[in-house]
Amino acid sequence: MSSLCTFLFLLSLTFTLTSSSSSSQTQTLLSFKSTIQDTKNTLSTWSNTSLNHFCNWTGISCSSTSSPFSVTSVNLQNLNLSGDISSSICNLPNLSDLNLANNAFNQPIPLHLSQCSSLKSLNLSNNLIWGTIPSQISMFVALSVLDLSRNRIEGNIPDAFGSLKNLQVLDMNTNLFSGDVPKVFGNLTKLEVLDLSLNPYLVSEIPEDIGELGNLKKLLLQTSGFQGEIPESLKGLNKLLGLFPDGLCRGGKGLINLSLHTNGFTGLIPNSTSECKSLERFQVQNNGFSGDFPVGLFSLPRIKLIRGENNRFTGKIPDLISEASQLEQVQLDNNLFDGEIPSGLGLVKSLYRFSASLNHFYGEIPPNFCDSPVMSIMNLSHNSLSGDIPQLKKCRKLVSLSLADNSLTGEIPNSLAELPVLTYLDLSDNNLTGSIPQGLQNLKLALFNVSYNQLSGRVPYSLISGLPASFLEGNSGLCGPGLPNSCSDDNKPRHHVASGFTTLVRALISLAFVAGISLVAGGFILYRRSSKGNEVAIWRSVFFYPLRITEHDLLIGMNDKSSIGNGIFGNVYVVSLPSGDLVSVKKLVKFGNQSSKSLKVEVKTLAKIRHKNIVKILGFCHSDESVFLIYEYLHGGSLGDLICSQNFQLHWGVRLKIAIGVAQGLAYLHKDYVPHLVHRNVKSKNILLDVNFEPKLTHFALDRIVGEAAFQSILDSEAASSCYIAPEYGYNKKASEQLDVYSFGVVLLELICGRQAEKTDSSDDSSLDIVKWVRRKVNITNGVNQVLDTRISDSCHQEMVGALDIALNCTSVVPEKRPSMLEVVRGLQSLESRTCIANLQGPNDEPSIPV
Repeated sequence: MSSLCTFLFLLSLTFTLTSSSSSSQTQTLLSFKSTIQDTKNTLSTWSNTSLNHFCNWTGISCSSTSSPFSVTSVNLQNLNLSGDISSSICNLPNLSDLNLANNAFNQPIPLHLSQCSSLKSLNLSNNLIWGTIPSQISMFVALSVLDLSRNRIEGNIPDAFGSLKNLQVLDMNTNLFSGDVPKVFGNLTKLEVLDLSLNPYLVSEIPEDIGELGNLKKLLLQTSGFQGEIPESLKGLNKLLGLFPDGLCRGGKGLINLSLHTNGFTGLIPNSTSECKSLERFQVQNNGFSGDFPVGLFSLPRIKLIRGENNRFTGKIPDLISEASQLEQVQLDNNLFDGEIPSGLGLVKSLYRFSASLNHFYGEIPPNFCDSPVMSIMNLSHNSLSGDIPQLKKCRKLVSLSLADNSLTGEIPNSLAELPVLTYLDLSDNNLTGSIPQGLQNLKLALFNVSYNQLSGRVPYSLISGLPASFLEGNSGLCGPGLPNSCSDDNKPRHHVASGFTTLVRALISLAFVAGISLVAGGFILYRRSSKGNEVAIWRSVFFYPLRITEHDLLIGMNDKSSIGNGIFGNVYVVSLPSGDLVSVKKLVKFGNQSSKSLKVEVKTLAKIRHKNIVKILGFCHSDESVFLIYEYLHGGSLGDLICSQNFQLHWGVRLKIAIGVAQGLAYLHKDYVPHLVHRNVKSKNILLDVNFEPKLTHFALDRIVGEAAFQSILDSEAASSCYIAPEYGYNKKASEQLDVYSFGVVLLELICGRQAEKTDSSDDSSLDIVKWVRRKVNITNGVNQVLDTRISDSCHQEMVGALDIALNCTSVVPEKRPSMLEVVRGLQSLESRTCIANLQGPNDEPSIPV
């Protein structure tokens, strides 16, 4: 009997302790929840009922081996949570993993979490964590994983990190750290991953003590402010993936991806890097490296990507490049390479991009230089190449060809007219002779520049009417309607000219004469209107760069020939400066009542914007009636023009690059630039491209120049018909970041679907704006496949579906459900890290080809 009583007592005591522990953990979790804002009610399962044990709550994991059950992990990532991170969570005695990533917590680093004595992994990445890291970070002594990446943490990296001797993973990428990186990481002997990338305000050399980390496997430093030479101490890191000390790859070590781009590194890259036989991606662009480029890299058996642009590399490209059977991209622009372009280049059948502008290459272009059947972008501009341009017949997927600023002679090859998707052609500043091939007028050229050659003969009329006249200047022998020289046979028939064509030319000349008279008359009227008594309208200029141009030069240069488009806010012109450079000028009618002083302040604020994906404002001129905004000019035209062309065929990687660039520009305006700005006019027509398809936003924040009232009245005129404008604008005219996010989503849909945002040429559902069209298709069974551009192969299907999901979130009808542009950038960049062979289906179901 006494034994039975003892057993019952112990059983009762165990039950009491178990109930007490369970109740305590339940109350701890509920207390933690009470400080969190859960707008989507994702923590609805967190409720204290007898039928709902806390181990079954969302994000909770418990130990299955202990009794009573104990919470070991709280994983609440991607739940759109905000509010405060309470220290009450530390009352869970066995909590080892706390993951709050991808939410919207907006506070400094919660140092009170150091009270969680069992905590081994803390992930606060992709939130709005701000402020500096205080020295008390050393209290997190038990942590093996600390992820603070993709936040807004600023200031110096403190010495206190040296106390976290159990750390195996330290990820602090994409923050605002500044100053020197302290020499404390040598204490972290267990460290396997160190990520300090994407911290552009760091100004530091690589700490030598990193070389003492014998367990380090991954070191990421790209797009930060690191400078100087790579320290010798790193040569001992035989397990390292991501950096290359001399001798790293000796013995066949498996380095696959080397990425140190966009820093301030100097010095040489050792030739032993060529021994990395497993290397697939080599990216050291945007640094200060010098010396001979490791020639063996060009013939590595697995190499796919070589990027070394914007350094001071010397050396030659070897003919052995033909052995790189998997090579897809080579970008070596803005270096000191010399020698001839090797004939082996044309033997690389997987190569779809080769860009080596701004170097010292010389000699003749080999006849097979563009023989790759997948070649899409070829840029050899600004070198010293000579001889004739070879006939191009095999690279039928060529989209962009730039041979500008060389010493090329001979005639423009007729075979260029046979390249069906050729969209950008720049042959300017050479010594080309002969006539312009008539067949080029059959192509949908967004850019055709042959200025400053020795060309002669008649220019196809469509090339005159569709492009700025400056792209033809410098060729005294060219003639045609609208050019300084009229052709000698314009007024007399010849046996090989059809009479109908002659009549058309005469009619066009007559119309041009009438238009000229009208222009003179209109100019006189405008002059009279701009005068009061005998006083001519006063023009004032503010230049942020030395443009060396007068208001008179601008007025003369802004004519019908130089007009490249018009929008709801005014016409856009391309004007040539005395230096020969081109600028883009947007003429705004000054609807607002701003004073000269306030106008200057507003434009000066916008001109301070410095971002690679935002067009520079170079200056402006203004009178009492008009404002001329002067922008940098981009030769690639607008994304809208490219999408509108019938031959819109771009490799998915290029499309994704464009989308990421635009998203980064908008994220900069929204969050990084002070004062924060909203673009308010995002559309594909307002996204310009350079010759390498790098996008730049233009025509931003015009409300600050024309005034809010005038801006809204203009925007209202197209709001009803434009699918770029978010639906809430109809009842809420307030500027918001969500308006830009919606507009960006429309642009992203254009890139994914390969169609214009607004189509009015059909009576069926294809005439719907792109948002409605996509949503209708997606709601049908397997409708996703019906909206993806069929010209891109199925190998990119997963990445395109990921981008489509982002686009649909951006165009949500409910503004609060749209992501921020920073979140959009991160989402798109996660797709960029994947690879796909983006083939374009050719005619007759031939094998598809990536462009």
